[in-house]
Amino acid sequence: MKDRAGRRRARRFAIGTAVVLALAGMNGPWLYRFGTEKYHQYQINRPEYKAENGHWDIVEFPEEYRQNTIHAALLHTGKVLLIAGSGNNQDNFDAKRYDTRVWDPVKGTVKKVPTPNDLFCTGHTQLADGNLLIAGGTKRYEKLKGDVKKAGGLMIVHNENPDKPITLPAGTTFTGKKNGRTFVSKDPVLVPRAKKNFDPRTGAFLGTTAGIGRIYVEAQKEGAEYETGTQDNYRIHGLKGADARNTYGIAQKLALDKKDFQGIRDTYEFDPVAEKYIKVDPMNEARWYPTLTTLSDGRILSVSGLDDIGQLVPGKNEIFDPKTGKWTYTGKVRQFPTYPALFLMQNGKIFYSGSNAGYGPDDVGRDPGVWDVETNAFTKIPGLSDAELMETSNTVLLPPAQDEKYMVIGGGGVGESKLSSAKTRIVDLKADDPRFVDGPSLEKGTRYPQASILPDDSVLVSGGSEDYRGRSDSNILQARIYDTEKNAFRRVADPLVGRNYHSGSILLPDGRVMFFGSDSLFSDKANTKPGKFEQRIEIYTPPYLYGKDRPELSGGPKTVARGGSATFTSRQAASIEKVRLIRPSASTHVTDVDQRSIALDFEASGDKLTVTVPKNRNLVQSGWYMLFATDADGVPSEAQWVKVP
Repeated sequence: MKDRAGRRRARRFAIGTAVVLALAGMNGPWLYRFGTEKYHQYQINRPEYKAENGHWDIVEFPEEYRQNTIHAALLHTGKVLLIAGSGNNQDNFDAKRYDTRVWDPVKGTVKKVPTPNDLFCTGHTQLADGNLLIAGGTKRYEKLKGDVKKAGGLMIVHNENPDKPITLPAGTTFTGKKNGRTFVSKDPVLVPRAKKNFDPRTGAFLGTTAGIGRIYVEAQKEGAEYETGTQDNYRIHGLKGADARNTYGIAQKLALDKKDFQGIRDTYEFDPVAEKYIKVDPMNEARWYPTLTTLSDGRILSVSGLDDIGQLVPGKNEIFDPKTGKWTYTGKVRQFPTYPALFLMQNGKIFYSGSNAGYGPDDVGRDPGVWDVETNAFTKIPGLSDAELMETSNTVLLPPAQDEKYMVIGGGGVGESKLSSAKTRIVDLKADDPRFVDGPSLEKGTRYPQASILPDDSVLVSGGSEDYRGRSDSNILQARIYDTEKNAFRRVADPLVGRNYHSGSILLPDGRVMFFGSDSLFSDKANTKPGKFEQRIEIYTPPYLYGKDRPELSGGPKTVARGGSATFTSRQAASIEKVRLIRPSASTHVTDVDQRSIALDFEASGDKLTVTVPKNRNLVQSGWYMLFATDADGVPSEAQWVKVP
């Protein structure tokens, strides 16, 4: 009976296809395209196709809830935090319109959340208590050359007085001793006292080293005649006596050149239960495009970013202690490009893959390696192919995390380069002599690829563009699933929406993956029409959720200690093959250093599943996790939320 029914369906489909093709021949290209699109929709919605390739669905919020989502994080409530800030829209920035949404993917509800500052291009990471730490953001939008009306730039203020610091208010004026031009500061600056130097052997006084403050200044009036071309010393107006003698400014070129974005010091925690921002102590350095990474003891490392005058923070890294709410410098200098991909290793050191999202010299801090934050020692890792094409690449800790293997995916040239890489590179940090080797290639050179770990130990890689910010209509509507055991990609269903700059992906507790954002520079091949920010969310349902029953997982404690065990209920306990703890993502700018999938030992007895959490605190960082149980067919349960204290 099945064979006859199958033949009838095949015959009907063949007749339908023949009719479409015949009509296309009579009525021209439009009907042909219509027919092929109908056929495509028929194909991708077949149960057999979904079971093999998965399926994509678009979620479009009501107009009043739409925003230009730049950052997204999964909360332990199961909801998703969507942060836009000003959303790369200067009109919003000028009007102080800053947006945040909390979206419930189960109920489909969206809630607006008051946003305290422009958290556009901030840094974020999950905290042990389930809050999200958010640090940095935007103080000023960039100005392109031609839009800059007043000459300006960096003024370095020197304080020669060893007895006291000095504070200069916003609006302080500086006049060049040689060029005679006057510039005005945009913000206040605290200049520390000079340091007294002594001979360590004799104790003899050797003199002082001036305290240094950095401030952005601009000319009082518009016009090229107020530009300067060389270094000059600047007298500071309003100072008298010893202050006037000890305090002065030095500036290089102050010009009408392009001015980069400027960062802020502000830091917040987002409370997922109260669904509100809580202000905490600010960072010591302003940062725009920083990376936040959790350290072995639960403190948070903040690295890189553009500062409050639009320059790359010069390697001054700092650490937030959630217990005290305070930031302190590491005490040692190490510089990286902005949004560096930094991961906590099982030995407590930090792995830097070389992936980054842009700003910074092309010859400083770009080599991958292992960083000991405490000693500041850095060991380079060789073998990286397309090493000059690492901007906008993605790095993912391959599952299970115990293997300590990382994959670097795609990437592009520095800045607005047209160059992009189709390579993946894999490094095994447990090897005696770690080095990168090439993994399976993508079909095209890909900037901004998104990568999400799945509960069955595979990795979904999707989207991106061949050119900078999707230029020349170069979005890549392709998705692949990487098989960690076979070291191979398998092409799956194509996404419906192009994703490039300002996009990301998040694994949801039900095993699906959401994609957000995309900020194309142009919308046409000729690069003449401005792009439009992609506000739609797209959900990918992997093949494992089609055609097979899911194992159930219920009960059990909400808290499981490292090295401890917990028992859950599952009628399918005997069929479970893998149990994974997956840390929730916090994604932006092709950077998600939070996500990791940890293999748990387990035992099945009747309808009980007892799991054991590894003891290593560097492997299992404190915080909330999704617990998935996956059966022998690769089908995962829905996640149970558990907290590791």
